[in-house]
Amino acid sequence: MSQDKKLNEKELSEKEQKHIARQKKIKAEVDERIAAAQTEKGVFQVITGNGKGKSTSGFGTVARCVGHDKKAAVVQFIKGGWECGERNLLEKAGVPFTHMETGFTWETQNRESDTKAAQAAWQVAKQYLADDTIDLVLLDELTYMVTYDYVQLEDVLNAVKNRPPMQCVIITGRAAHRELTELADTVSEVKNIKHAFKAGVKAQKGFDY
Repeated sequence: MSQDKKLNEKELSEKEQKHIARQKKIKAEVDERIAAAQTEKGVFQVITGNGKGKSTSGFGTVARCVGHDKKAAVVQFIKGGWECGERNLLEKAGVPFTHMETGFTWETQNRESDTKAAQAAWQVAKQYLADDTIDLVLLDELTYMVTYDYVQLEDVLNAVKNRPPMQCVIITGRAAHRELTELADTVSEVKNIKHAFKAGVKAQKGFDY
């Protein structure tokens, strides 16, 4: 065996040993965090930010919930009767959907009708948030309703605080109010780097909705 080959094998062995040591350290840290995380409770998550994917993430969690034979419910604010691929799929799996009838608020431009529609959807949401048979409630785009003052922040906070102990809740939408993020157990912010729509690419069925 050549001297160069012996050196290469030695270097590889040293790298492998360092890798093993590093991974053992990581595993020990992860195991320690898992052992420490013993609290069982329903998780409140806020998914906010200006990037694409907030609703998609929320619906992914709904699909995961249903995949484990648990019960989920969805209330959609903003999108209204616009066709939704997630709704097409999940309703067939028994997930109840409620959506704000007026749809996109920038299309109606009518505060009174939008407020009534938002309140009607919110009343259903409150029923879901009081139902201990529902494991997960997704309130899609609810942050806009709080921002526009169609739904009172205090009402949302109280409903989330007083929900069944093991019920999980996800609220999505841009510019989540500070009190929502402070109350949440998990907060994710989706950042916008690039978006095809801004480059003139039409929204596509099966990808964007």
